Formats: sequence, C-alpha cells, structure tokens
Amino acid sequence: MLLLSRDNINQVFTMKDAIEADKVAFRLFSENKTEVPLRTQIVSEKQNGTFLFMPSYAPDLDAAALKIINIFPDNIDKGLASAPAQVLLVDGKTGYVNALLDGVTVTQLRTGAASGVAFDLLGRREAKKGALIGTGGQAATQLEAMICARELESVYVFDQNLERTKAFATQMTEKLKDYHTKILPASTSDEAISDADLIITVTPATKPVFDGKKVKAGATISCVGSYQPQMQEMDPVILERASKIYFDSEEAVLSESGDILIPLNDGTITKDDFTGDIGDLLLEKISGRENEEEIIVFKTVGIGAQDLVTAQKIYERALEEKIGTEWS
Repeated sequence: MLLLSRDNINQVFTMKDAIEADKVAFRLFSENKTEVPLRTQIVSEKQNGTFLFMPSYAPDLDAAALKIINIFPDNIDKGLASAPAQVLLVDGKTGYVNALLDGVTVTQLRTGAASGVAFDLLGRREAKKGALIGTGGQAATQLEAMICARELESVYVFDQNLERTKAFATQMTEKLKDYHTKILPASTSDEAISDADLIITVTPATKPVFDGKKVKAGATISCVGSYQPQMQEMDPVILERASKIYFDSEEAVLSESGDILIPLNDGTITKDDFTGDIGDLLLEKISGRENEEEIIVFKTVGIGAQDLVTAQKIYERALEEKIGTEWS
C-alpha cells in the first residue's frame, strides 16, 4: 500500500489536474458509470461537528474508494483543519487497498476543482474580478481554482473576522503569486461581490452571506459551504435572478443542502427552475451559458466520484514519479 502525504500529493498533482479529474468524475457520474451511495452523516451536537463516510466505485476505472471526512468548523479557532480526512483507494480487481491518501488534501483539491469546472464551463470568458466569502479550510483551493479557470485581475476576500481575512489575503498572495492575480481583503461582503464576475461562498453559515440584489448581471456563483438542511449561505434572491441553476448532483443537493431546500420549501423556487447536473453539461445533454448577461448558479455538496477519480489520478501519477511511502 502506498502512503501519500499532503507534500507527496502536491509534488505530483496541480489544480489544473484536479479540474480535469473532476470533469471525468462528473461525466462518469452522469453516465451512471459510478456507484455512489449518498454519504452517511452522523452529527455531533456536542462538538458542533459532522462525521461523513463517502464510498464510491467506478467499474471503468477498476477502482473504489472510501473517504472518511469529519466537518468540525470550530477547528479553525484551534489552528486545525476544519475538515480532517483520509481516503482509502481500493483496487477494483482484487479488493486490496492500494493507497492511503491525505484526505484533507484530496478534499481541498476536488472541492476547489468543482468550482473550477463550473467557472471553466460557465464563467464569462472576459471575467476580471472574483470574490471569495469564507477563509476556512476549503478556501485556499477554492481561490486557486477560480484563478486557474480564469485569468482574473483581482479577487476580493471576505470573512467575518477581518484580521483573519487580512492574514489569508497576505498568505494567498505569496502562495499563488505565479497566477499574478491581486488578492485583497474586503471589509464587507458587499465590497467583495461588487462588480465580481465570479463568486464563491464557502462558509458554514445559517443565513445568507451576500446580498443577491447586488450581484452583477453575467456573474457566476459557486456555493460550496451549505451541506446540511439548516445551512444557508446563498441569498435566495440570486436563485430568482438566475437564468440557470446547476448541481454536481441534484439528488445529493436535495438530500442535504439548505441553500436549495429552504427556498424550495418556501416556494421561492421550484424544481422547474433547475437546469441539471454539470456532468450532463459536459456530455452536451443540457445547455450552458448562452449570453454575457445570464446569472448562473452552481451548487455543490461533493460526490464520492470526485474523491475516487482524484485519488486514482494522484495514485497513478505518484507511481509514475515514484513518490510516496510503501507500507506493507
């Protein structure tokens, strides 16, 4: 079995690689070529946390995976990752576990890459400004995916903690300097989203974190953080204004995301407003952006196929480059 740490993974796999891996995952999912049971959730009210178990299998890849990821938002105040995780990659021909990967890194890459896929397919080609709301454990790769998908001049970052926002912007400016995008702290979410072409929200909020009326025409919004029915970071106004609403998996979103469930239940939107899964867009079964004025929403909660394909691609690259630690 090959052990692959964060450093190992970053040695062999880039955000561009992750975006391409997610495209494969979304296609396979929409073609019904993956077995991806809805993830099992166990909520810990005591610790304000959630334990998540995500199995997946792709016969075409001769691979299966199990990700164990635990969402503990309060970890950020302890200097810890808010989503500790591991991924077990299984050989589909023998049933043997052939790799154990740092699941935090896999999750960050594939979750960020989902937004990257949405922006690559649906973002305005001439996009110049981005906005990122949230600076937690998933924020760094969300930011990188945004500027990987489009050559943005600037991205404004907002978090409720201004000092954390400033520190994050400084850190990301250095880490992502090769992209030549200005990463700037915003004092309010209104400031962040003003004139933004691409917007990402990645928070555990239970009420909207931006004003949907202030989003510009032509913007593409990726909402990442709402993964429980009571969570809602997306202003329902933006769903009313949106021309198209896409999902990574409509079934998964409707099983857990308050971003869609709350406005669906109160009649703000109906299922007739849904465009479909992004995998169907990749397969050209549904249409994409049709003009520069459309506001487009992408809601993602994550599906096991992303973990499986990303882990498999990382494993293959690590074998090629002889990276990692063998454990027997």
